[in-house]
Amino acid sequence: MTILNTATAAAAPAVPAEQRLNSLLLRKLLPLLVIVYVMSFLDRTNIALAKASMGIDLGLSAAAYGLGAGLFFLTYALAEVPSNLIMHRVGARFWITRIMITWGLLSAGMAFVQGETSFYIMRLLLGVAEAGLFPGVMLYLTYWFDREQRARATGYFLLGVCLANILSGPLGGALLQMDGLLGWHGWQWLFVIEGLPAVALAYVVWKKLPDGPASAKWLSEADKRDIEQRLSAEKAAAPPQTRLSQMFRDKQIWLAIAVYFVHQITIYTVIFFLPGIIGTYGNLSPFQIGLLTSVPWIAAAIGAATFPRLATTPTRCRMIMFFGLLTMAAGLVIASFSNSFIGLVGFSLTALMLFVVQSIIFVFPSSRLSGSALAAGLAFVTMCGLFGGFVGPSVMGLIEQTTGSTRNGLWVIAGLLVLAALISTRLRQGQEEKAQA
Repeated sequence: MTILNTATAAAAPAVPAEQRLNSLLLRKLLPLLVIVYVMSFLDRTNIALAKASMGIDLGLSAAAYGLGAGLFFLTYALAEVPSNLIMHRVGARFWITRIMITWGLLSAGMAFVQGETSFYIMRLLLGVAEAGLFPGVMLYLTYWFDREQRARATGYFLLGVCLANILSGPLGGALLQMDGLLGWHGWQWLFVIEGLPAVALAYVVWKKLPDGPASAKWLSEADKRDIEQRLSAEKAAAPPQTRLSQMFRDKQIWLAIAVYFVHQITIYTVIFFLPGIIGTYGNLSPFQIGLLTSVPWIAAAIGAATFPRLATTPTRCRMIMFFGLLTMAAGLVIASFSNSFIGLVGFSLTALMLFVVQSIIFVFPSSRLSGSALAAGLAFVTMCGLFGGFVGPSVMGLIEQTTGSTRNGLWVIAGLLVLAALISTRLRQGQEEKAQA
């Protein structure tokens, strides 16, 4: 029996050391980061479900709602670069913990808005509080994963958005039905019950999240050396792009920003207006609207878990981005022509590629920057792109109020996505330009 067991063990294929280490990093880091991102997205987008009842109770028009939804991204974007530079200096564990505590308290405080002015102020403050989380995690992943694995890790991280939107529909619909309990409106319960858990999770982040490989107790010394060697080799192969002045002159950074800007217009317009569009499909309860709102995000989760792992070379990255952006455009066109199940299929087609594209976009600028320029550069790309989160909902709200329909807005976004697809074919990673020089 012993001889048989020994022979079987010898015949079993050994797991390559690099594959084992990558699996360990994904298993140890991504679950907590995904949960953090789930909560952040719940708290920044739960006004989508609260829109109808808040509009009645506070007298908010469609344009006021769209402006308030977008104002979050105005301060969020402006605070991205300083927030990421602070994280680079003080460490991920402390700074992400701080971000979570402040955004959780402010999100719960949304329950106490009284009208348009306080609604706008709270959305602006919430944007400042949460600023730095996404680019901070993008920076944090560069401490652990080389370029080949970074798109995969980013894709898994972005599953948090999918999970948040899958959960937010049924959960938000159920919380809205608490209307009248203890004299509170349903939307007030929604903000408080979804906001405070972020404060509790901040303690877990403080205890469990290492600042980098050197402080990870679950890594062996050999594993730490392996990570350091891989990242050092990647840094040595990259073009010397370490100063902020060089970053602003790099046309590739601006191409990535253009694509990301259109992407953010798309995603946040869909997030903030999808429940209202589904509400026009028939006589549906808040809970039923919430359930149907989850369907496209299930498609988004499938896309995020499937396609980014294929983006292992610059050519594949561009190809997946190009066809992903065209697929998103096609989905919005389909959705604009239907008030029923077919429209939901169109939104699902768009959502399928939302986080596939987003997980790949940041591979391009991160391949061209290092040190503090990498921290500032990723935040700068995020900041500029997130102005799309302000523009999309604001313009869509105006279109809905002036025309009584969202169809024209969906057509405009579809056209922008086609333009972004063409721009994506011009993106190049750092090592490509070095090879061509």
